[in-house]
Amino acid sequence: MQHFNTLSAYLEYLELPSSEHPMISVFSAIDDGFLPCPKESSPPITNDCYTISFKKFVKGHLTYGRTQYDFSNGALFFIAPRQVLQWNETAVFEQKGFSINFHKDFLKGTELANQIKKFGFFSYSVNEALHLSPKEEKQIEAIVESIDLEYQNNQDEFSKEIIISQLSTLLKYANRFYQRQFIHRKELSNNLLEQFNKQLESYFDSGQLHEKGIPSIEQIAEQLSVSQRYLSDTLKKETGKTSTEHLQLFLIDEAKNMLMEPHKTISEVAYELGFEYPPYFSRLFKKREGISPTSYREKYSVN
Repeated sequence: MQHFNTLSAYLEYLELPSSEHPMISVFSAIDDGFLPCPKESSPPITNDCYTISFKKFVKGHLTYGRTQYDFSNGALFFIAPRQVLQWNETAVFEQKGFSINFHKDFLKGTELANQIKKFGFFSYSVNEALHLSPKEEKQIEAIVESIDLEYQNNQDEFSKEIIISQLSTLLKYANRFYQRQFIHRKELSNNLLEQFNKQLESYFDSGQLHEKGIPSIEQIAEQLSVSQRYLSDTLKKETGKTSTEHLQLFLIDEAKNMLMEPHKTISEVAYELGFEYPPYFSRLFKKREGISPTSYREKYSVN
């Protein structure tokens, strides 16, 4: 797999114009003209850059995942360094918006270098893009216009600090708008939780839990056609619990039923639930229920 260590090499590969700065590039077509289009196809590649891209398609339709979206209001995408990129053809050639690419070293020694790792949307899949309302578009566009203005100016000792401050503001607004999107897509969130539980039930009923062990959140997310981070963030926003916590709750509920079977030992219950080490199962059960599996069995088998 080809990897690009520098921004200039990455842009050259994409067949995009060279940047005004060795560490950051800004392409903007918010009002006039169209964004430059990258090469039509590419095998899997990686690079050391962050990308923040806003696309408002003028012609054509675009399908992400299994869903066709209406991008008339535009969508915001985020890509982190080392993420694998691949595409077969450019879906739409005429599009407005902006694209900001910056090398990870551009943030070195700044507060944003640590903050950016906390924004989960850099780990989302493309079908989990942030869909902006017209009002939100204007807020984001205003910030990007300020970034672009500073980017186009002659570079001085203040340029980097100003641009990074504006990037930080842009990301904070994106974080706010994502929280709004989770709320407005409550029906989708509920459906995701239902699908999550059904996936676990199917896995358990088929005997895979005992044969293959506890599935990872990444495996479950893949079956649901969403990214691991998006699954956890959506469930956390909707229910107050992460995907890992929901997985643990499912296992504990199944354990409660199995503990009522007196012929099964605690170790047998643990192994059937996919736990490789029974003591870990016992610790998790006590953490969630406040009592050990043995005490739970004694308490409820009497009633």
